[in-house]
Amino acid sequence: MALNNIKCFILDMDGTFYLGNRLLPGAMEFIDFLKATGRDYLFLTNNSSKSAAFYADKIRRMGLNDITGDKVFTSGQATAIYLKRQNKGRRVFLVGTQYLRQELEEYGLIVVDDEPDFVVVGFDTTLTYDKLWKACDFIREGVTYIATHPDLNCPVEGGVMPDCGAIIAFIEASTSKQPFIVGKPYGEIIKCIFEKTGLGPQQLAIVGDRLYTDIQTGINGGITSILVLTGETTVDDLEHSAVKPDYVVDGIGDIIKLVR
Repeated sequence: MALNNIKCFILDMDGTFYLGNRLLPGAMEFIDFLKATGRDYLFLTNNSSKSAAFYADKIRRMGLNDITGDKVFTSGQATAIYLKRQNKGRRVFLVGTQYLRQELEEYGLIVVDDEPDFVVVGFDTTLTYDKLWKACDFIREGVTYIATHPDLNCPVEGGVMPDCGAIIAFIEASTSKQPFIVGKPYGEIIKCIFEKTGLGPQQLAIVGDRLYTDIQTGINGGITSILVLTGETTVDDLEHSAVKPDYVVDGIGDIIKLVR
């Protein structure tokens, strides 16, 4: 698992590259190092309520001025790639935001209100009871049911708000059905990155601050994992966890020393 073979680093965002609205120490130096050595990066987020372009703009405003939308990959985009690979139709009943709808449509999928080939559930901050009702009806009828990611709550200033996993729990209570989940920590999102980048498992590494999402994703996807200690996970958490990364660094800038 030598890091000098890595062609693209998959980067978690909050707690790894930035914290709140400021870049973490070493973040820009790491990006500059990748550029100088002919390597690439891809920001990865489970949050399907916003688009890749939205996150690129957020990171650009923090100081990474040349970032474009293709340097961000969302669980919504991964879901679109997964659906296209199924070759079972393009019609989607969506429980999701306009951002997620746009991402699905960019991959040639069609969002519909009747006769869907798939029900897709994302982090829907525009959720209505009517959407939930219709989704449950379609799922009971046997329509293939997909969710972008399993997070129960999304951290926000002052607390949390219900996330995609909470919507999944509602639907399960009504239908007794569970979805196929694409996003972290499941390995499917890494398969989708293989397709997006054209790279294989020996050429990718995931960098993140959470053991049970970022690092577990690397394990499930069969790629190298690097834990940074600038976010959620502490040294004590790591010592008591069954989930172990391939590498541990204090911050993202310290990866440079491991690659050289």
